[in-house]
Amino acid sequence: MTAISNILVVKSPIDKAIVLFGPTAVGKTGLTEELFSKGFEIINADSVQVYRYLDIASAKPEKELVEKIPHHCVDIRFPWEQYTSGDFCIDAERLIKEINSRGNIPLITGGTAYYFRQLVYGPSLTPPSSPITREKVQREIDEKGMDWAYETLENIDRVSASRIGRSDRYRLSRALEVYRDTGRPLSSFPVSDTLRSDIDFILIGLVRPKKELEERIRLRVDIMFRSGAEEEIKKLLTLGADSSWPGMQGIGYKEWLDALESGEYSISTVKKEIVRNSVKYAKRQMTFFNSFESVKWFDPRDVDSIRGYLEERGVSLL
Repeated sequence: MTAISNILVVKSPIDKAIVLFGPTAVGKTGLTEELFSKGFEIINADSVQVYRYLDIASAKPEKELVEKIPHHCVDIRFPWEQYTSGDFCIDAERLIKEINSRGNIPLITGGTAYYFRQLVYGPSLTPPSSPITREKVQREIDEKGMDWAYETLENIDRVSASRIGRSDRYRLSRALEVYRDTGRPLSSFPVSDTLRSDIDFILIGLVRPKKELEERIRLRVDIMFRSGAEEEIKKLLTLGADSSWPGMQGIGYKEWLDALESGEYSISTVKKEIVRNSVKYAKRQMTFFNSFESVKWFDPRDVDSIRGYLEERGVSLL
């Protein structure tokens, strides 16, 4: 055994990584601070927190937490730049090796299910995106709207449509691009259902009762608005933010743009939409996460059980 600060790690012939996920507002950050403050480095798996300037509505980690635990994959793109699940996997695989080489353990945490799926199971065999097709599809969405994009996808790939939110422009566009380029639905491309064997992934899922989670979501949105969500949006608009920016597709940002475009802008309306979309998103997250094998589920308050499970898997927190 090798002692590192307050953590004991049983040496493994392959790199180790803890994967911590769960629906929005379930309590990932609180558990991270309580259990993983020393001997760990965080790899962010939130598709909005990767963007600069998107701080409040994305619930980006506070400065104190970042100073306590090293964070990676935060503020690494401008909000008008693409950052795909493939980009995340390339970064995460490199970081897993680097963090293990420093004698620490990577903690991969966030709520973007596609990031986790592709990282721990490996990528599907879908072809790379064509810039020409992407531009054509984006132009059509601009002209015809998101409802058109969703209904078009339902007609050609009902399985993928059921997995993608109606307002998820990036994934709707990607599914349409794949069909245009290959003539095949995105869902027809095989995805592995077996965990990768080249990394020792320890999968921990967090869950709370439905009503409790919804109340926590409402509380988080209240805090978001008290912390200056409207001011953050105004600053982004001065930078030229619009619905074409990938970063502005996240919940907490898209609702403002939708309200401005529809002419029905009001704080109360935007706030209700953010809560509603967050609750719906949490349900989709759980559906996706429940499809993962080898996940051990816990209530985030059951710290002792989580600690015990980590000990069973070769990680002992002192």
